[in-house]
Amino acid sequence: MLSACGSANSNEGANAGSANENSGETINLTLWGAVPAEAGPQEVIDSWNKENPDIQVEYFRYVNDDPGNLKLDTALMTGQDADLFINYTINRLQKRVDAGVALDLSSRTDYNIDEQMGADAAQWKIGDKYYGIPTKKNMLFIWLNKSMLDEAGLPIPPHDAAFTAAIDGTIAGLGVTTPEGTSNFNNDLWKKQLQIVHDMMFVDKSTPEYGEQVTSKMPVDTMFLKGESAMLAAGEFIFRNANNLKEFPHDFKIAFATIPKVSADQKDYKYAGGLGDMLSVNAKSKHQDAAWKFAKWYADGGMLPMASGGRLPSSKSVDNKQAMDLLLKGVEDKYDTESMNSVVFGEFPSFQLNVRQQALDARKEEYEKYFLNEQDIDTTLKNMAKRHQDYIK
Repeated sequence: MLSACGSANSNEGANAGSANENSGETINLTLWGAVPAEAGPQEVIDSWNKENPDIQVEYFRYVNDDPGNLKLDTALMTGQDADLFINYTINRLQKRVDAGVALDLSSRTDYNIDEQMGADAAQWKIGDKYYGIPTKKNMLFIWLNKSMLDEAGLPIPPHDAAFTAAIDGTIAGLGVTTPEGTSNFNNDLWKKQLQIVHDMMFVDKSTPEYGEQVTSKMPVDTMFLKGESAMLAAGEFIFRNANNLKEFPHDFKIAFATIPKVSADQKDYKYAGGLGDMLSVNAKSKHQDAAWKFAKWYADGGMLPMASGGRLPSSKSVDNKQAMDLLLKGVEDKYDTESMNSVVFGEFPSFQLNVRQQALDARKEEYEKYFLNEQDIDTTLKNMAKRHQDYIK
């Protein structure tokens, strides 16, 4: 199964692993990632270590939240063991590029990222350069309890449905700034969307109030898999739990719908997706050639065991059918095949939201006030645009 790394060998450069060849000593590398080791990474590492006794890799799991990313950044800056690391947003990668800890891959001419990963890879470029390999297909969609839909006599929503969870897809289509260069955070579509979400919380009660969600640290994925909610907006990472019937047993079929637009006639809407899991080499690593050799192997098929948890490789060297078979192995009857093929494995115009983290944090602070009834919608939009504009200057 793990031999499906196709062109990994053909893409290896003459310098890859040269440090080990020159010294004759075993090189030890550490890979930092946010996926639990037992959910695929350890199988990946074990396979590599078995095939490459001269370059041994250890996996270190960090939590992909603010404290976890701070821990990784500290390790990178202080020379702790972190030869390779996975970035989950372009904002995090930008910070590491600015800090000089993500290796510029311009000189690594033995591997063509655009050719291997496709056009969406370019969304991860910073200053027209790659500082890592985007290794998996990103997906964000609506998870649906099909049994609940059937009982209510409701169909699976079509791709052009209009709903609420579209804030980033809207700005990706409109542009984060206007043609005049000012903030677009106060656009009318965002206003409509935020109003709809507010009504869902306080008028029709179709979603829990924001304050309740925050204070209770609501486990929304667990609630969905227990059959306590009919819909969940989330990414492919939920497959890790949805396919784990021992810890998350459920007797209903899961269907899928695309993240809806704010309005059905909305133009230039884009879907959160593209590629993700940006694997970077630490620019301060003493073993960059060995780390680069591992990165190419991982991207071109070595990561395949991760597919069972929803992380489908993006490299053209990987057999898509093999990845899909791993994803559905033993749980084929738990999913609605038609909507899965249409949504999960479909092709849509996608984006990576490239906005400074400070601006996103400011946006969140303002819409939280609205959802907590601390300010009205017009004040919210005005403040979001003003604070974003401050970062544009």
